[in-house]
Amino acid sequence: MTHTTTSIPDMPALGRLAGRRIVVTGAGSGIGAAIARLFVAEGAKVAAIDQNVAGIHAYFQPGDGIALKADVSNEASVGQAIDSAAQALGGIDGLVNAAGIANGELLSEVSLEDWRRVIDVNLTGSFLLARACYPHLRAVQNSTIVNFSSGQGLQPFMRRGAYAASKAGVISLSKSLAMEWAPIRVNTICPGAVDTPMVRNGYDPEVLRTQVGARYALGRVAEAVEIARAALYLTGGESSFITGVALAVDGGRSYH
Repeated sequence: MTHTTTSIPDMPALGRLAGRRIVVTGAGSGIGAAIARLFVAEGAKVAAIDQNVAGIHAYFQPGDGIALKADVSNEASVGQAIDSAAQALGGIDGLVNAAGIANGELLSEVSLEDWRRVIDVNLTGSFLLARACYPHLRAVQNSTIVNFSSGQGLQPFMRRGAYAASKAGVISLSKSLAMEWAPIRVNTICPGAVDTPMVRNGYDPEVLRTQVGARYALGRVAEAVEIARAALYLTGGESSFITGVALAVDGGRSYH
């Protein structure tokens, strides 16, 4: 059965991230924007990074942190952004890699250029951001990295080969970082379909509601704030003994 309405319980802000200084990529829209907004509400100072800086300025207020333009697949661009973030925030003790792009071609049809672009943004971008932040993260206690994979990284399906490969790579990257960089905690979130501009670009709204949502045990796709709350959990103190996990936040799409 597909639910036609969504009732998401309110969560009062409790200052869970008070005093934290966190970099969030992909913050211009969708999940990244929801994460940046939620983290600010929970007391963090945020360095919000995206190529679409106008999207950040649409919700960022003075005092929330800093908005930065960067190409996450470019090492020099990432380095400049993280230097600016650390200077503006007075350090960095958290990173959320939410920037990502998708593809819709069969592996027999995807161009090498498109394949490389998906890998460069989703996988290499996560690596570049993590490594740029590493000197700052290791200098403080209780630092965290949350990388974004996908349900596709756990169980791919047709016409998402490049995307699925990149997202499976993010899971292994995160586990390797968790081993090598402890006590920095590194975890991965694997969302299913989420009502974001990227997903809406691929589906008619009625199809998204009645057909895509019907594949999920909860009968609907997620709202971005629901994924942001998972990032909050893995960034906050409640998850202090959790590292190296790939957390499926997919409404029961496939019970990974």
